[in-house]
Amino acid sequence: MTTNEHSRATSEYTTEHTPRMQWAEHAPDVYKAMARLDATSRKGLDPVVAELVKIRSSQLNHCAFCLDMHTKDALAAGESIQRIVQLSAWEESQHFYTPKEIAAIELTEAVTVLTDGFVPDEVYAKAAKHFDEAELAHLIAAIITINAWNRFAVTCRLVPGHYTPGDH
Repeated sequence: MTTNEHSRATSEYTTEHTPRMQWAEHAPDVYKAMARLDATSRKGLDPVVAELVKIRSSQLNHCAFCLDMHTKDALAAGESIQRIVQLSAWEESQHFYTPKEIAAIELTEAVTVLTDGFVPDEVYAKAAKHFDEAELAHLIAAIITINAWNRFAVTCRLVPGHYTPGDH
């Protein structure tokens, strides 16, 4: 059953929630600036790594809207279902990812969660070993950008399930 079929089901599923607001309509200049930041942050970054970062950050931030979008984008770009599914438990399934991807995922978690109030030196050093300085700068920007998108979507309760790859 596809997501769109799921949203049309009437008797088996609960009703979709209503978004609090369509923030992009009320702050179009902010939305446009975010879109430019998003596009710029990904320049020079491996598109596979970029999607893994977006999905993992969205998992950590419980952003269903962004999970819907970025898993669909990853699938459309040829990513495997298995790697997407295993991403939430990547520490136990590292054999699905390259060392460079693992370094990016670890950095994503450190930047997204910030539980200790900082990004640990060993996590940063591992990422710096796999990414040159320009790539690392773009990776950090991409992680920060998806975190901002997540916060807009979660705060405004944007509704997942209606995104089609290529819409944005």
